[in-house]
Amino acid sequence: MAELQNVSAQDAKAGANKIAHHGPVVKPTGIFILDRSLGGGLPARSLVYFSADARSMSEVFLYQFTQARKTYYFTTSRRPVFIQNDILNLNFDPSNVTFVDIYSEYYLTQFGEMVDNIGNEYVDAKIIEFTEYNLKNIVTDAKDEDVNIIIDNFSFYMNLNVNLGLLKRLTNILYETTKEMDCLTYLFGLKNSHPESVENDILNSSDVIFDVALDRGIDKITSKLAIPKIRGMVPSADMIKFKVGDGVQIDTSRDIA
Repeated sequence: MAELQNVSAQDAKAGANKIAHHGPVVKPTGIFILDRSLGGGLPARSLVYFSADARSMSEVFLYQFTQARKTYYFTTSRRPVFIQNDILNLNFDPSNVTFVDIYSEYYLTQFGEMVDNIGNEYVDAKIIEFTEYNLKNIVTDAKDEDVNIIIDNFSFYMNLNVNLGLLKRLTNILYETTKEMDCLTYLFGLKNSHPESVENDILNSSDVIFDVALDRGIDKITSKLAIPKIRGMVPSADMIKFKVGDGVQIDTSRDIA
């Protein structure tokens, strides 16, 4: 038995060395300079949590991510038509984007009238079921395709009046779907807009964490991106400065102390 265990340990070590030598399979995000700094992109099959300051216009990252491949874009805070207009206004092509309209399903009646469902435990549970139903359809319809899944924003789900087990189930389904489809999934979260304890569980499940903060200087505000967690790769300790122009414009210069 001991000999068998030693052989298994050797095989595991050899396999680990082989993986380390070749490195992870990566997928480009669609932002060239960011991909270059990451060695080509993010590890395939990554669940990415994007923690953003709501004042930073970080949703532009999401719009640019859609340019890399076909994207299933779940909208929770606005109607899809408004997001599509924003994508067009940045001169991006929305033709590969398929919207899943969570916003209208939750906030509007079948006649298009606004309704107040906030805090309704039954409706909140049903919107999670509706989301899961659409994820299952995506797996069926696009299993062999190269796709992104974007949830804009995931804070919506973290603020629902539901048993935390339902939120955990949704997170697990997103994680398993990402692995099964060999895709990239982005969960866009807004800082300070949901319970920290709930977010911590999402952070733990995520393979990659993007963290955007605003640095207020004397005469200007600087947006900075950190990527403190990338499973399968060594994360960088550097802060990446960026601004929003024609898409995300990353500053490649280095601050000199």
